[in-house]
Amino acid sequence: MKMKKLLCMVAAAVIGATALVGCGSGDSSTSGGKVATDGSTSMERVIGALGESFENENSGVTFTYNPTGSGSGITAVAEGSCDIGLSSRALKDEEKAKGLKETVLAYDGIAVIVNTENGVDDLTTEQIAKIYKGEITNWKEVGGEDLEIVAIGREAGSGTRDGFESITKTEGACKLRQELTSTGDVITTVSSNKNAIGYASLASVEKTVKTLSVDGVAPSEATVKDGSYKIQRPFMLVTKDGEKLSETAQKFFEYCTSAEARDVITAAGAVPAN
Repeated sequence: MKMKKLLCMVAAAVIGATALVGCGSGDSSTSGGKVATDGSTSMERVIGALGESFENENSGVTFTYNPTGSGSGITAVAEGSCDIGLSSRALKDEEKAKGLKETVLAYDGIAVIVNTENGVDDLTTEQIAKIYKGEITNWKEVGGEDLEIVAIGREAGSGTRDGFESITKTEGACKLRQELTSTGDVITTVSSNKNAIGYASLASVEKTVKTLSVDGVAPSEATVKDGSYKIQRPFMLVTKDGEKLSETAQKFFEYCTSAEARDVITAAGAVPAN
């Protein structure tokens, strides 16, 4: 019996030592755990690529993204229903007053898009503003065909809409034929309507639509980075100021803002902030 008891004690000691080794700081990867993000549909490609890369480097980790729009993502992190909010606009003063903090992840151009059959290639910022305010209503007024212009935009609370309207100075003045709830919906709608014009995250634009130059400058990573393309905005990570994230969420946050993530962000079509 004494020998059996001794063997049990030795086995317990070995198991304990193994557990301590497994919890040591020598392994920088995260084993298990979850990180939940919520917000901007424009950030889908960037945050999705970062989430996939993070999962690949950290065995057992689960990353989730809920594409609800910037306003909803900000509300979600404020209410504690997600770890990190995603916003394609800067936080408002009243949101910061609620204890929220923004960290710039990347910069993204807001591309002005038209149907691939549209012959117009360039618009001035003033022309874009007049189109969205209903002062220019036919494509022939800006060098195109004699066709009615159908202005497509995003819903209230969208970070893309907020950025577009603030830069073009059309806040509260846009006359939209349709207000859509995601970047993908805008792209799909413009791609199927020869008369349409819309705006969407450059990081999400596909070959199904044509991007226009604005004031003679085409939207690209280079022109967003050097500031020559004027219609651009930040991609933000939103957290609660002074409140600690879970271990997994903190490591994901640190990964997203590290030099290691630069290539992933660039490949997803945005310009890394760091």
